Amino acid sequence: MLPNRMQLSRQTEEQLKRLKGYTGLTPNVAARLAFFRSIENGFRYNSIKDNTKLDGNLVLDKITWLGETMQITELTLKHFYPDYSTKDMLKAWAAHVEDGISGLRNYKSLSVFCNAL
Repeated sequence: MLPNRMQLSRQTEEQLKRLKGYTGLTPNVAARLAFFRSIENGFRYNSIKDNTKLDGNLVLDKITWLGETMQITELTLKHFYPDYSTKDMLKAWAAHVEDGISGLRNYKSLSVFCNAL
């Protein structure tokens, strides 16, 4: 469903790096949390209205980005976006990470971050 090599937008990537600086969470772990936070909050991606460029420098393997959540992440995307192509699935995942990180990016410590979850 998702391609083996994945990347995010530069803006999202910068927010993940900033969060790592504050909390020590690696960008891939923070991206997993952001994705599921976005799903839980009811965000839905619309490929017709999207013009986001996935132009970040951090290009990682799918298993690195998703880890143990790979299957549930792909199944969740397939559930909400059954007719999307692989490219659109990648953009949907990236949009969910971007949406979810917006609520997490300003935590200044790991303890405050964990309490917020």
